[in-house]
Parts: sequence; structure tokens; C-alpha cells
Amino acid sequence: MVGVGGGIIIVPCLVFFLSFSQKSAQGNSLALLLLPLGILGVMNYHKQGYVDYRVVLAMAAGFVLGNFFGSKWALNLNDEKLKKIFGIIMLLAALKILFLDKPKEKSAVVKTTSQVPGSKSNSDKHD
Repeated sequence: MVGVGGGIIIVPCLVFFLSFSQKSAQGNSLALLLLPLGILGVMNYHKQGYVDYRVVLAMAAGFVLGNFFGSKWALNLNDEKLKKIFGIIMLLAALKILFLDKPKEKSAVVKTTSQVPGSKSNSDKHD
């Protein structure tokens, strides 16, 4: 719905409401990503021209490496330190969204369907 990847919502819910340890919450949240749960949402965004698969592939490569090394690092931390790091990252993200993000001009946002093979060109369309 809002593109936060679920972990920002799922991990705190597992910790606070189901009493998971921070590591168990993060592990279960990552395991959920193994399934193609977002495929229907991706299809909707793709139909409207908001998916650039070159960017997706680059991000996926970064996520594979980040998940591998990040999980090794996180598993070596104690739960309290890991919770604090997670909370700080969430807080910094919230502060950025609330105070530092500037609204974009409508003409600056362009759909990406023109970059998707087999789709009609929307390069002249703006939000």
C-alpha cells in the first residue's frame, strides 16, 4: 500500500504483540519475503507504468548482498542492541519523511512504462 516493505510494520508487531525476540522477528519477516507476496501489487503498479525493471534488478542485487552480510552482522549482536539500532533507523526514516522530504512538482514525476518492453509509451504522461 505505501511501499515500506512490510518490515517496518511486521517486525515491531511481532516483537510487541507476539513477544518475538528481535532476531526472530527479523528472521520471520525476511522469510516472508521468499514468497512472491507482492506480485499482485507489482502487477498493478506495472500496469500504470511505475515499475522500472532495470532499477528493480539493481536493487535486488543490493538486497541479496545486504541480506547476506546484514544478517551475519545482526546475528552477532545482542537483542537489546539490535532493537535500538532498528528503532534508530525507523526514527531517522520517519524524521526524514516528516521534515526533510520536499514535495515534488507534478511535472517532475514521469511514469516508466516507456522503459518496459511490450508496453505502450507513457513518456508524455505526468502525474
